[in-house]
Amino acid sequence: MTLVIIAIIASASVTQAATLKAGSTGSEISMLQSELQTLNYDVGPVDGIFGSKTRAAVQAFQRDNNLLVDGIVGPQTQEALKKASILKSNTSPQEKTNQIISTAKSFLGVPYKWGGTTPSGFDCSGFTRYVFASQSISLPRVSIDQYGVGTPVAFNNLIPGDLVFFNLVSGKQVSHVGIYIGDNQFISATSSKGIAIYSFTPYWANAYVGAKRIY
Repeated sequence: MTLVIIAIIASASVTQAATLKAGSTGSEISMLQSELQTLNYDVGPVDGIFGSKTRAAVQAFQRDNNLLVDGIVGPQTQEALKKASILKSNTSPQEKTNQIISTAKSFLGVPYKWGGTTPSGFDCSGFTRYVFASQSISLPRVSIDQYGVGTPVAFNNLIPGDLVFFNLVSGKQVSHVGIYIGDNQFISATSSKGIAIYSFTPYWANAYVGAKRIY
C-alpha cells in the first residue's frame, strides 16, 4: 500500500512538473517558445518567460489542433506540439521553399528594428533566421555567421530560398542578408523600408558578396 501511494505521488509530481502555464519560467519555456515560433505562432521574444503573448500563442495552437483552449501546456498539448514539429521537419525541399517565400512575404511592411528577431520588428539576420526557423531550419544569429553555413551558389544559379549576402559597411566582409525569391529579386529587412522586396539594382549588385543554399 505504501509503495502504491508513493508511486501515485511520484506520478502526480511528474505530471505537475510537465505542465507549463502563465507565470512559468526557465529553459523549458524557452524551448516551448522556440517550438511555437517554428510553427509560425507569435510568442514575442524567446525569453523563457510564459507571459501573455506565449499564452495567446498556446491558445492559438490549441484552437488550430482541436484541443482544449486553456493556454496551459499539459501532456496533450505537448504531444500535439511534438507531432506538429515532426510533420513540419519532414516536408520536401520544394514545399519548404514555398513556405519560406510565403512566410517571408507575409511580413512585408514590418518595421526594421536593430537587434529585432520577432514580427514586432526585425533586423536583416533576425528576419532570415525567423523565416527559416518556421521550417525547422536553424540559422546563426548574425549575417556574417549565416554566411559561414550552407553551400556556396553562383549568382547565375540562384534559386528561390537561397540566402544572398551583401557588404554595405566599409571594412566588413558581410553586413546584410536577404532571401532570394526569384526574378532577380530578394526580400530583406532594411533600416529604410523594413521588410521589403528589392531588385538587384546597381546599388545591390555592387554590394553583393555571395549566396548560400541552406537545404
